[in-house]
Amino acid sequence: MREALLDAAEALLAQRGAAALSLRDVARGAGVSHAAPYHHFAGLPELLATLAERSFQQLGAAMQARVDAHPADAREQLLAIAAAYVDFARRRPARFRLMFGPVLASRQQHPGLDRAAEASFRVLLDAATRFDASAGPLIALTGWSLAHGLSHLSLDEAFAGLPLPGPLPEPVELMRLMCAKVLAG
Repeated sequence: MREALLDAAEALLAQRGAAALSLRDVARGAGVSHAAPYHHFAGLPELLATLAERSFQQLGAAMQARVDAHPADAREQLLAIAAAYVDFARRRPARFRLMFGPVLASRQQHPGLDRAAEASFRVLLDAATRFDASAGPLIALTGWSLAHGLSHLSLDEAFAGLPLPGPLPEPVELMRLMCAKVLAG
């Protein structure tokens, strides 16, 4: 039933956003009594934290799959990780906003969430360190900042109306181009 509740919460999150979510609606979406969620979660914050934890795990798995597709090329791994990050945000915008949004201000109360977030960052950090052992952490932070910023700007459609010389590539391709430029020095 726990997974059914999380699945229902995920569907409602995509439709309404985190601010409009309630445990009663999640229970209704899962087809269970309104009291059932309390057997698995202390309240809505715990359910949202668990959903964010699941999202970080899925993001980490998506990034790791891209790394595994390029076992001998650390540069290509970094480009692929950044593209996977932007792709995740574009395909799951409500979950992406939940993962980094103010709804989860009390992360200290959810150690599983922090572990999942750290594990997903570790995929990037390890690839960055393979690319350049001495600058790995700086490269990882730079890549994350680029991917995270582009993801938010893209989701918010912030590029519309900017005085650019032509149309921008799709966000995932734009991310690859930006990272390639940064990695080239």
